[in-house]
Amino acid sequence: MPRPQKLPSPTFDLTHHTLANGLRVVVAPDRSAPVVGVAVLYDVGIRSEPEGRTGFAHLFEHLMFQGSANLEKLEHFRYVQSSGGTFNGSTHFDYTNYFESLPSNALERGLFLEADRMLSPRITEENLANQLEVVKNEIRVNVMNRPYGGFPWIYLPAVLFDTFANSHNGYGGFTDLESATVEDASDFFDRYYAPANAVLAVAGDLDVDETLELVEKHFGDIRKRKAPKRPSFAEPALTAERRDTHDDPHAPIPAVAIGYRVADPVGEFHDLLALLLLGEVLSDGDASRLQRRLVQRDHLVTDVSAYIGEFGDPFDERDPTSFTISAHYPDAGALDAILRGVDEELSRIADDGLEPGELDRVRTRLISVLFREMDAVISRTLEFAKFELIHGRAELIAELPGRLAAVSGDDVRKAASGLTPDRRAVLELIAGGAK
Repeated sequence: MPRPQKLPSPTFDLTHHTLANGLRVVVAPDRSAPVVGVAVLYDVGIRSEPEGRTGFAHLFEHLMFQGSANLEKLEHFRYVQSSGGTFNGSTHFDYTNYFESLPSNALERGLFLEADRMLSPRITEENLANQLEVVKNEIRVNVMNRPYGGFPWIYLPAVLFDTFANSHNGYGGFTDLESATVEDASDFFDRYYAPANAVLAVAGDLDVDETLELVEKHFGDIRKRKAPKRPSFAEPALTAERRDTHDDPHAPIPAVAIGYRVADPVGEFHDLLALLLLGEVLSDGDASRLQRRLVQRDHLVTDVSAYIGEFGDPFDERDPTSFTISAHYPDAGALDAILRGVDEELSRIADDGLEPGELDRVRTRLISVLFREMDAVISRTLEFAKFELIHGRAELIAELPGRLAAVSGDDVRKAASGLTPDRRAVLELIAGGAK
């Protein structure tokens, strides 16, 4: 029996601290460049939206940039940019993040800015109306008037999942967005934006003790509020195939998204890693199974990808999450042949296992990609905060090479054996923009 592959592991010097108000803090020094990252992740996302308020988590993210307790609108932007830094925020299924990348001499400025909006964002009728229009325009640009806009992350969950929390449109419908009120926003802030419902990560060119003193100075006096209890959003695996269609008037050729409900990303982490490696075996590069079968041999699709999570980040979500195979194809009548090819390749892996060296090849490349993506200080900062929030341990990042090395070919075979036709949802995109 071959020995597990020995892979290099990064080392991170992480310090954990929790403030009296419940804010969890992770500090990670790195003196290699005079840059720091500041990231705050709140344990609230698309799944937390109530019925009748689709898109509200994203709308609220926009509101958090419209001034705060001590800052007028746009002052946050000016303070960051005048320091030579960058900033942004984003809404995910299980969390919302806000972050800055700054020269290290502006660390306190970044901490003050995040603490100030955690203390009290400016939630007003004017700001709500303004950001409502911004979000609606974003939907028009990114979804309604773009080929393949929102496909498949907006539309596939409605076929794959049953509950409102897991299946609704995270960008939101205009009717729901327009019905949002200042009271809704204030209640949302009070409920979900408590310090105890957040993780602050600070990384880069810093001194740990000085940084913790600054964190206490700026965040320590924010009022303690009870963090909401997160319900379970879990759903059982499908027992029969589901199919649906989505009309896209701008798409030049058809597309398909095949989704499976899969392992609990936190409670069944080893199984998640096996699925992650299976996705690499299926679609990572010209030597991958589905590239060879569907693109090179059968000429059925122009591209194909396999990934975990609605946004393609396998570590981004709690239970439930999805394994998705998506492809674009020129012949509108080729869908059944594509599905048959996918099923046959999965069956080959489940029945015959992997080719010699196949697992080591994709594992080595995957680990290289995972850590290359963390080269930037702000990327690393966001990853520390995310792993601490979702998985309970920022240290898990450094353990990924060892955890992936422990995944065997049999584990990948088992993962493939669970992706059967009766456990999938198929969403066919009907292209209307060929003319």
